[in-house]
Amino acid sequence: MKIVNSLSGGKTSSYLAVHYPADYNVFSLVRTDDKRVLFPDEKVRQIVSDKIGKEFIGTLEEDTIVYTMLDLEQFIGQEIIWLSETTFEQVIKKSGGYLPNVTRRFCTSKMKVEPIAQWCYENTELPVDMRIGFRANEMSRARTMLNKAEDGIEMFKFKVGEKNGRKKWKTLPYRSVSFPLIEDGIFKDAVETYWKDKPVRFAYKNNCVGCFHRNEIFLNHMSKRDEKQFDWFMRMEQENNCTFKNGITYEKIKNYKMQLDLFDEDFNDCDSGYCGL
Repeated sequence: MKIVNSLSGGKTSSYLAVHYPADYNVFSLVRTDDKRVLFPDEKVRQIVSDKIGKEFIGTLEEDTIVYTMLDLEQFIGQEIIWLSETTFEQVIKKSGGYLPNVTRRFCTSKMKVEPIAQWCYENTELPVDMRIGFRANEMSRARTMLNKAEDGIEMFKFKVGEKNGRKKWKTLPYRSVSFPLIEDGIFKDAVETYWKDKPVRFAYKNNCVGCFHRNEIFLNHMSKRDEKQFDWFMRMEQENNCTFKNGITYEKIKNYKMQLDLFDEDFNDCDSGYCGL
């Protein structure tokens, strides 16, 4: 059974890549068609385009995540496989024309889970042993993932071909999941300490800048830190006639007048949301 490390671009999954070598390290990039979110370095844009086999314009996560993955590949001395199936705009169009929300969280499945699964189907012998970078305090997340498995193996619906212009699908055994950091009792402090003096650049927070899991005060903070990405969420909301949640819009969140200036250190992981891979 081949071993696959599922990487997100954060410090924890990067720690996993360093300390638990696998047959494959796989990362799925969130991509946009919008040139107003253009990644600033033309040379790096071309490097990423070459890696994913598609034009890379920009990402809806923080730009730094691109440097994270390039730095990490050099640091571990092993190839990281970059994937990016469709852009966020295409995902929204195919999913009903609205932004993902708490009841329909299609962003993670369409831009993270499915591309990695399909790559495994096309490039490995299934099922695979997939390592997930959950820390020792994230047992509940691990249990949620394990509950999807039958007899320890998770099934998945794969695209297996095309006939007369229609895609053909088949449900097959996909993966068993393992959590080395939980097994070895690795908490956040050990991860943070490890990366303090290492030549890998990390984003302030992982996941999309406008992630709906994030609370409104933190989103207001992100609207100032990463304005071009946050403004994309505002435009998508307006163009698709939907709201962030419960009638609250991204535009309203951006225009909140805070009584105090908030700083990066005023927030923690609970404020930032997570992809839940």
